[in-house]
Amino acid sequence: MTFQAYLIEQHGNGVSARFVDYSEDQLDPGELTIRVRHSSVNYKDALAVTGAGRIIRRYPCIGGIDLAGEVIASADPRFTPGQQVVATSFDIGVAHHGGFAQRARLPADWVLPLPAGLSPWEAMALGTAGFTAALGIQRMEDNGLTPDAGPVLVTGATGGVGSLAIDMLAGRGYRVVALTGKATQADYLKGLGATEILLRDQLPLDRMRPLDTAKWAGVVDNLGGAVLAWAASTCRQGATIASIGLAASGELNMTVMPFILRGVSLLGIDSGYWPMPGRTRLWARMASDLKPRHLGEIARSIAFAELPDACARLVAGGGHGRLVVDLPD
Repeated sequence: MTFQAYLIEQHGNGVSARFVDYSEDQLDPGELTIRVRHSSVNYKDALAVTGAGRIIRRYPCIGGIDLAGEVIASADPRFTPGQQVVATSFDIGVAHHGGFAQRARLPADWVLPLPAGLSPWEAMALGTAGFTAALGIQRMEDNGLTPDAGPVLVTGATGGVGSLAIDMLAGRGYRVVALTGKATQADYLKGLGATEILLRDQLPLDRMRPLDTAKWAGVVDNLGGAVLAWAASTCRQGATIASIGLAASGELNMTVMPFILRGVSLLGIDSGYWPMPGRTRLWARMASDLKPRHLGEIARSIAFAELPDACARLVAGGGHGRLVVDLPD
């Protein structure tokens, strides 16, 4: 029996991706064989599919770093056929065949039972983006952030992580300020819970001071570069920053003054290899107190056949929120 998969291949210095017919004996080793119902399109996926970023570590590779579905066959006693599961991160979709296929085979240690309170579609509306946003919030709260400490800035606000972070934070009672380069999305961001919208082109990035007017008790940063430097310079005493992405730049040129004079903490958020016990607890939170209230507005479904165009648009900066890929029967 064959199934449909979206395979990423390397040809010399170039990368191409195409729909292919695959069989289960072509899948990578693992204790669990999964019928994939949904995947999602992350920025990382779009970079891999288009070849715009050096993401894939082994070719050929079925893309898709997220998947949700049910177990078909299990060689691990923790899982049984028919059980609904979710898997994100680790080597999925970059060095191990991933979620852009009707079937997947994964190591059991990369997979969790679908938490009560989430459907498979909701799990993929969250996906790696939701897990990353939730991990950033949890680590900031572990570092002392509370709703009464002051406003929280979310940069790259219309992206998947940004949108979900706004919804999660607002749902927990935080006052959220959204920073975006897309003025036309102001109503969308306010609908998620942002109380104020800042436009990126209005920031004084060409005349930053080492310490500027203190504003933020916390920052969820998806951009890096000059925006992260500015955000750090405008943090309040004892603020926390969750550094999640580098959509603007991987470089950071700033002084240490925010850290030594205001006690600002810069937290690096790596969701790819977060240990499984903590991963399980965080998925449980995403099904309860951190479950976004507006998933239906943040995420929309696309057909499997729409995947190539969706990846191209995402790399080009188009769209907002999350895309859930529905895998056909």
